[in-house]
Amino acid sequence: MSLVMFYHLTRSTPQETMVTILPRALSAGWKVMLRGTDEQALTALDTALWIHPDDGFLPHGLAGGPHDADQPILLGQGAITNAAEGLMLIDGAETTAAEAEALQRVWVLFDGADEVALNGARRLWTTLTTAGLAAQYWSEESGRWQKKTEKAAR
Repeated sequence: MSLVMFYHLTRSTPQETMVTILPRALSAGWKVMLRGTDEQALTALDTALWIHPDDGFLPHGLAGGPHDADQPILLGQGAITNAAEGLMLIDGAETTAAEAEALQRVWVLFDGADEVALNGARRLWTTLTTAGLAAQYWSEESGRWQKKTEKAAR
Protein backbone atom coordinates (compact mmCIF):
# COMPACT_ATOMS: atom_id res chain seq x y z
CA MET A 1 0.00 0.00 0.00
CA SER A 2 1.31 3.41 -0.93
CA LEU A 3 2.22 6.02 1.66
CA VAL A 4 2.96 9.64 0.79
CA MET A 5 5.26 11.40 3.25
CA PHE A 6 5.47 15.20 3.17
CA TYR A 7 8.66 16.69 4.64
CA HIS A 8 8.39 20.38 5.56
CA LEU A 9 12.03 21.51 5.47
CA THR A 10 12.84 24.36 7.85
CA ARG A 11 16.35 23.44 9.03
CA SER A 12 17.69 20.84 6.61
CA THR A 13 18.39 21.07 2.93
CA PRO A 14 16.74 18.67 0.51
CA GLN A 15 20.12 16.96 0.02
CA GLU A 16 20.62 16.47 3.78
CA THR A 17 17.13 15.00 4.07
CA MET A 18 17.42 12.73 1.06
CA VAL A 19 20.71 11.22 2.23
CA THR A 20 18.84 10.16 5.36
CA ILE A 21 15.82 8.72 3.54
CA LEU A 22 17.38 7.12 0.46
CA PRO A 23 19.63 4.58 2.24
CA ARG A 24 16.55 3.30 4.09
CA ALA A 25 14.70 2.86 0.80
CA LEU A 26 17.64 1.00 -0.72
CA SER A 27 17.93 -1.25 2.35
CA ALA A 28 14.25 -2.14 1.87
CA GLY A 29 15.21 -3.33 -1.62
CA TRP A 30 13.43 -0.48 -3.40
CA LYS A 31 14.59 1.46 -6.42
CA VAL A 32 13.83 5.18 -6.26
CA MET A 33 13.10 7.84 -8.84
CA LEU A 34 14.16 11.27 -7.59
CA ARG A 35 12.15 13.76 -9.65
CA GLY A 36 12.97 17.45 -9.80
CA THR A 37 11.95 20.35 -12.00
CA ASP A 38 15.31 21.95 -12.73
CA GLU A 39 17.82 20.12 -14.93
CA GLN A 40 20.76 22.17 -13.63
CA ALA A 41 19.81 21.44 -10.01
CA LEU A 42 19.60 17.71 -10.75
CA THR A 43 22.99 17.81 -12.47
CA ALA A 44 24.46 19.62 -9.45
CA LEU A 45 22.89 17.03 -7.12
CA ASP A 46 24.33 14.22 -9.25
CA THR A 47 27.79 15.80 -8.99
CA ALA A 48 27.43 16.36 -5.23
CA LEU A 49 26.43 12.74 -4.67
CA TRP A 50 29.56 11.59 -6.53
CA ILE A 51 31.95 14.03 -4.83
CA HIS A 52 30.64 14.10 -1.26
CA PRO A 53 29.51 10.68 -0.14
CA ASP A 54 30.18 11.58 3.52
CA ASP A 55 27.96 8.88 5.00
CA GLY A 56 28.50 6.33 2.24
CA PHE A 57 27.92 6.16 -1.45
CA LEU A 58 24.37 6.32 -2.83
CA PRO A 59 24.32 4.40 -6.13
CA HIS A 60 22.58 6.64 -8.64
CA GLY A 61 22.50 7.97 -12.15
CA LEU A 62 21.18 10.94 -14.07
CA ALA A 63 18.25 10.14 -16.37
CA GLY A 64 18.96 10.00 -20.06
CA GLY A 65 21.75 7.44 -20.01
CA PRO A 66 21.81 3.94 -21.48
CA HIS A 67 21.45 2.29 -18.05
CA ASP A 68 18.47 4.20 -16.61
CA ALA A 69 16.50 0.99 -16.01
CA ASP A 70 19.33 -0.41 -13.87
CA GLN A 71 19.81 2.61 -11.60
CA PRO A 72 18.93 2.06 -7.91
CA ILE A 73 18.33 5.83 -7.67
CA LEU A 74 17.51 7.69 -10.87
CA LEU A 75 17.59 11.50 -10.90
CA GLY A 76 15.36 13.04 -13.55
CA GLN A 77 12.44 15.20 -14.55
CA GLY A 78 10.21 12.75 -16.34
CA ALA A 79 8.51 9.42 -15.98
CA ILE A 80 9.81 6.59 -13.82
CA THR A 81 12.03 4.46 -16.05
CA ASN A 82 13.88 2.38 -13.47
CA ALA A 83 10.94 0.31 -12.14
CA ALA A 84 11.07 2.30 -8.89
CA GLU A 85 9.02 1.43 -5.84
CA GLY A 86 9.68 4.88 -4.38
CA LEU A 87 9.40 8.39 -5.77
CA MET A 88 11.06 11.42 -4.19
CA LEU A 89 9.82 14.82 -5.30
CA ILE A 90 11.94 17.97 -4.91
CA ASP A 91 11.78 21.54 -6.22
CA GLY A 92 8.02 21.44 -6.76
CA ALA A 93 7.99 18.27 -8.87
CA GLU A 94 4.58 16.62 -9.15
CA THR A 95 2.98 13.21 -9.23
CA THR A 96 -0.51 11.96 -9.93
CA ALA A 97 -2.69 9.87 -7.67
CA ALA A 98 -2.50 6.99 -10.16
CA GLU A 99 1.31 7.08 -10.24
CA ALA A 100 1.61 7.40 -6.46
CA GLU A 101 -0.86 4.60 -5.82
CA ALA A 102 1.33 2.14 -7.74
CA LEU A 103 4.36 2.85 -5.50
CA GLN A 104 5.36 1.75 -2.02
CA ARG A 105 6.39 5.24 -0.96
CA VAL A 106 6.36 8.83 -2.18
CA TRP A 107 8.41 11.48 -0.39
CA VAL A 108 7.61 15.15 -0.98
CA LEU A 109 10.40 17.47 0.20
CA PHE A 110 9.47 21.14 0.26
CA ASP A 111 11.04 24.36 1.52
CA GLY A 112 9.10 25.79 4.46
CA ALA A 113 10.37 29.31 3.71
CA ASP A 114 9.01 29.30 0.15
CA GLU A 115 5.32 30.23 -0.12
CA VAL A 116 5.03 28.75 -3.62
CA ALA A 117 6.50 25.45 -2.36
CA LEU A 118 4.14 25.45 0.64
CA ASN A 119 1.10 26.03 -1.57
CA GLY A 120 2.24 23.33 -4.00
CA ALA A 121 2.65 20.82 -1.16
CA ARG A 122 -0.78 21.71 0.23
CA ARG A 123 -2.34 21.26 -3.20
CA LEU A 124 -0.60 17.90 -3.67
CA TRP A 125 -1.70 16.75 -0.19
CA THR A 126 -5.31 17.56 -1.06
CA THR A 127 -5.12 15.88 -4.46
CA LEU A 128 -3.57 12.68 -3.16
CA THR A 129 -5.59 12.31 0.04
CA THR A 130 -8.85 13.10 -1.79
CA ALA A 131 -7.94 10.24 -4.13
CA GLY A 132 -7.73 7.97 -1.08
CA LEU A 133 -3.98 7.66 -0.53
CA ALA A 134 -2.49 7.52 2.96
CA ALA A 135 -0.34 10.53 3.81
CA GLN A 136 1.82 11.83 6.64
CA TYR A 137 3.06 15.34 7.29
CA TRP A 138 6.48 15.67 8.97
CA SER A 139 8.05 18.88 10.28
CA GLU A 140 11.48 19.63 11.71
CA GLU A 141 10.55 22.97 13.30
CA SER A 142 11.41 21.65 16.79
CA GLY A 143 14.91 20.62 15.67
CA ARG A 144 14.09 17.00 14.96
CA TRP A 145 11.62 15.35 12.63
CA GLN A 146 8.14 14.94 14.12
CA LYS A 147 5.02 13.55 12.53
CA LYS A 148 2.42 16.31 12.85
CA THR A 149 -0.56 14.71 11.14
CA GLU A 150 -1.61 11.62 9.28
CA LYS A 151 -4.46 10.73 6.98
CA ALA A 152 -5.36 7.07 6.53
CA ALA A 153 -6.04 5.53 3.14
CA ARG A 154 -9.64 5.15 2.08
